[in-house]
Amino acid sequence: MLVAPSVLSADFGNLERDVKAICDAGCDLVHVDVMDGHFVPNLTIGPVVVSAIAKAATKPLDIHLMVENNTFFVELFAPLNPEYISFHIEEEKHPHRLIQKIRSYGIKPAIVLNPHTPPEAIEFLLGDLDMVLVMSVNPGFGGQSFIPVYEKLERLKALRDRINPGCLIEVDGGVSDANIEALQAAGVDVCVAGSYVFKHESYQAAIASLKV
Repeated sequence: MLVAPSVLSADFGNLERDVKAICDAGCDLVHVDVMDGHFVPNLTIGPVVVSAIAKAATKPLDIHLMVENNTFFVELFAPLNPEYISFHIEEEKHPHRLIQKIRSYGIKPAIVLNPHTPPEAIEFLLGDLDMVLVMSVNPGFGGQSFIPVYEKLERLKALRDRINPGCLIEVDGGVSDANIEALQAAGVDVCVAGSYVFKHESYQAAIASLKV
């Protein structure tokens, strides 16, 4: 299991410290939630702050766009050379075109599914993706309770295994040591954990507990 702590739950007054700390504690990716106040009701961070995160991080960035104008934000963040940029299928009219644009920057494209969106919605895009992110909370805020998405993950895994076995499955929302084994059994390869990691007394212990 790869672990991608979400900096949304970090102490923004000590962001450099917290980003370095999770990297030193053994995380695999640094998950960055970008929200525009339109697609979701929250407003988070722009390129200046994400650039500072990129400079502090010794692990690759995993940028999750929760925005309306995906192309604009892809172009904004591509110069920071993240490992992944993910966008919501619910918001994108031309997802295949955007996947190609992300890949043209040398970045791995990923698509995000809200809790209500079935995996079959991206069946004909799976072959072009490096990762699919399944939301197990409604996007927009950290610290929410986990929504059981196990059956959905199993359906996605079956599609993934048939179409593109190399594509990773990521889950985001309410992840902890209480549900990580069930999530792995359902097909998850990468877990995003915000509150669980950053509120834990030991980042290293928290991250290790998710590496099942």
